[in-house]
Amino acid sequence: MGPRAHTVLTAVNGTTGLGLLIALAGGARIRRGRDGVLVAEGYRRRLPPATCFTVGSVVMCRRSAEWLLAEERSALFAHESHHRGQYAVLGPLFWPAYWAACGWSWAATGSWGARNFFEKRAGLHAGGYPTDLPIRPLLKKPFKKNP
Repeated sequence: MGPRAHTVLTAVNGTTGLGLLIALAGGARIRRGRDGVLVAEGYRRRLPPATCFTVGSVVMCRRSAEWLLAEERSALFAHESHHRGQYAVLGPLFWPAYWAACGWSWAATGSWGARNFFEKRAGLHAGGYPTDLPIRPLLKKPFKKNP
């Protein structure tokens, strides 16, 4: 599936519309990015604390669109664009699936993203997540059978 299909599917499944509402509620200004991605620059809400996050085909960014679209941040833009593809496939089901993946990652490592399937697929390093956190020791030990 290509960028155009992602744009169409996120529009049809309603996630881009919700992303635009979140952007406006966060005081952001909507700008066109690349490949049909919209950048909501100047997002001001405290939650989530990330510099960037995506809803549908809208990337909320606390900084300017130019900052996000700069060549030196192409990996971050690609990471956020990958989330757009996930929204295209899952639509609103992305949220419960994503938060379940966050819960597993937190339980396993203490990081919301290190073992999160969606963040791993989008690229942990590009998204600013640790890439080398081990599984917590309690989860590594096999359960002992009673004799």
